[in-house]
Amino acid sequence: MGTWIVTGGAGFIGSNFVRRAAAAAPGTRLVVFDKLTYAGHIESLDGVLDGDRVRFVHGDIADRDQVRALFAEARPSAVLNFAAESHVDRSIDGPGEFVRTNITGTFELLEASLAHLLAVSADERAGFRFLHVSTDEVYGSLGPEGAFTETTPYAPNSPYSASKAAADHLVRAYHETYGLPTLLTNCSNNYGPYQYPEKLVPLMLMNALDGKPLPIYGDGLNRRDWLHVVDHCDAILRVMEAGVPGEKYNVGGRAERTNLQMVDALCDALEQALPAAANPALQARGLSRYHDLRTFVADRPGHDRRYAIDPSKIAGELGFTPAHTFEQGIAETVAWYLANRDWCAAVTSGTYERQRLGLHGVPR
Repeated sequence: MGTWIVTGGAGFIGSNFVRRAAAAAPGTRLVVFDKLTYAGHIESLDGVLDGDRVRFVHGDIADRDQVRALFAEARPSAVLNFAAESHVDRSIDGPGEFVRTNITGTFELLEASLAHLLAVSADERAGFRFLHVSTDEVYGSLGPEGAFTETTPYAPNSPYSASKAAADHLVRAYHETYGLPTLLTNCSNNYGPYQYPEKLVPLMLMNALDGKPLPIYGDGLNRRDWLHVVDHCDAILRVMEAGVPGEKYNVGGRAERTNLQMVDALCDALEQALPAAANPALQARGLSRYHDLRTFVADRPGHDRRYAIDPSKIAGELGFTPAHTFEQGIAETVAWYLANRDWCAAVTSGTYERQRLGLHGVPR
């Protein structure tokens, strides 16, 4: 029975991955290692923690002593690094934490992995994997045509994407220089259950339910490729199963939408699940449609115009394609947040009131 260390496993993508891996890989122990920052919550692992097989360890990937102690105790057969500061707006306000977690934290995990491999058998070294979860934002902004491939040059434009790009380069260098068996995935925008309500999808849903404005940056025509988080997690499981060490794989949903189209899709799906006419918050404001809450606000500094992923490599080489259609995924996501408003309230209580972040240099 192998042991996987899942860093950031109490966050959005990480907690969804732990749930999928617990079901799909019953012969594997999972050790969730998470700092429990504002966006990481033990509540996101309710019902999945299971004694020794799926357990939680509180810790910081940038703390060398904590990381080395974790490796010594767990003796992992794989490390999957989901841990990251990930909100672009917060990286504008305070880039230091992004450098510490995303760059220094990844470095400490790589160093600990190398040290670990020196102390295990040849068979264990051969089977070990270090999978680093990254983002399409490292590639920068696309023009009106084309899509990111695994060979697209890096051109990050925010402190967040720059920190993730640096981590990607470290992962690649540790494979090329030290022979560490690394795997790298770069995904498009994720949506789905357990996403902290600072991000577009849960923020729009929570605000709409409460009859609050739905803030849309700039003209709303910035485009993103959208991927259901469960599909992303299944892609990572497939990369763990069959990915070639030293390779990277782009994971996308082939669901490109403008931010305005995404907000409209959420409003439409919410109307089906909970009509505005039955929502007291909208009635109190004299509104008959969720769409009437849309509000255009000052754009984000350095806002990338368009991202799009070409997932041909993971489809052709590993046989992976997403299972969710965009419409199905949005409907399931809306249903989850309607059924889990208590979770949203619990994880944001006293820490985040859905205020605008990342306004450095932008008129308020």
